[in-house]
Amino acid sequence: MNSHRQCPAVLIAAPASGQGKTTVTAALARLHRNQGRKVRVFKCGPDFLDPMILERASGAPVYQLDMWMVGEQESRRLLWEAAGEADLILIEGVMGLFDGTPSSADLARHFGVPVLGVIDGTAMAQTFGALALGLARYQPDLPFAGVLANRVGTVRHAQLLEGSLTEGLRWYGALSRETGIELPSRHLGLVQASELNDLDLRLDAAADSLASSCDVALPPAVEFAAPEMIAAEPLLAGVRIAVARDEAFAFTYGASLDLLRAMGAELTFFSPIRDSELPEADSLYLPGGYPELHHVALSQNTPMLTAIRAHHAAGKPLLAECGGMLYLLDSLTDVEGTRAELVGLLAGDAVMQKRLAALALQEVELPEGLLRGHTYHHSLTSTGLEPIARGLSPNGGRGAEAVYREGRMTASYVHFYFPSNPSAIAALFVPDLEDAFASKPAPTGECNSNVGAGLLAKRP
Repeated sequence: MNSHRQCPAVLIAAPASGQGKTTVTAALARLHRNQGRKVRVFKCGPDFLDPMILERASGAPVYQLDMWMVGEQESRRLLWEAAGEADLILIEGVMGLFDGTPSSADLARHFGVPVLGVIDGTAMAQTFGALALGLARYQPDLPFAGVLANRVGTVRHAQLLEGSLTEGLRWYGALSRETGIELPSRHLGLVQASELNDLDLRLDAAADSLASSCDVALPPAVEFAAPEMIAAEPLLAGVRIAVARDEAFAFTYGASLDLLRAMGAELTFFSPIRDSELPEADSLYLPGGYPELHHVALSQNTPMLTAIRAHHAAGKPLLAECGGMLYLLDSLTDVEGTRAELVGLLAGDAVMQKRLAALALQEVELPEGLLRGHTYHHSLTSTGLEPIARGLSPNGGRGAEAVYREGRMTASYVHFYFPSNPSAIAALFVPDLEDAFASKPAPTGECNSNVGAGLLAKRP
């Protein structure tokens, strides 16, 4: 195995959230893809919506990178693998460049990936140069590629911003503030890619706008070291898992589904909104999403509600995360006050809030083992159930989320990152509990250290 691979790469970061990182990353991905290059895009930190847009822009799967939730070894494997097949690697940062622990800057520094600073140029001229210099020099050991201006007005505006750069900072161009380029959002972030009928037109327009403002060139090549490879065990060999997937339930990590397959599971997707029965399955996975936008339709599909109740009554495994948990409650009420009765396997009710209720990384000690993930929701749930565990945030963030269990059903607001502990996840899904707990525990040390080659092992 070649121990090092080289590939041009940048990490797209900004001074704060809301500067348009996703739009810029998507524009860059589509621009280079349209020029015939193979582009691989990654997203820093927990997020489901940005990767949907970035997958459409690049034409390739988008995975998470994170020094805590994903871990250093798994992040290294994903980058090394991408470097072997791509002409360009783009990594979209999270929040502001230096925000959080670990931050986007920490990841860029650790892997030697230079930062491309995105700055919203609205109502700004020469001060753009001061902000750019601050991003580049605040941490002297941070590799820095240059800057790109977002939401510029006229050509003259872009020229003023470019002219403000000092100390040899490279200009990567400007993106217009045309509304046809900006991506719309709703309360959890961007609108899902599948809901934007004109998404490809927007992406091509953004790519063309960017190309007209700069010389399109690749960033410097970055050398990526090979990771340690450890094979995944076939802990779910022959287990059939039904996975909810439609406009109400779409928040799944590609790496989590890859892991289930690598451990031998067979995945079948179904729609709780439209399907009248579950696929033949040993286990059921209800991920997060937007059930609050479809709760009336979900409540009216009584055959599916009955099928999920029957699955649980048969003692079969069921994992429900965030929106999936809301679906299992007695009722869900949206912000307009419309109430819908749902599956009713978890005694309790949820009410949507206009403001964010929780946002935090989470680490949960379950009987099956330690799992990492995150929480991000706008609902509040009232229940008399006693949790079997509560999450802890490494940053001290609010949202010590409860995990509920009745029989083989496990439900929580936490979105788990499955590769953080493969054997624990296998135990949640495997039909035979004796087999689950007889499986070897995850190695101590880094939480996800035993998944590395598991995802490679399934590939020829």
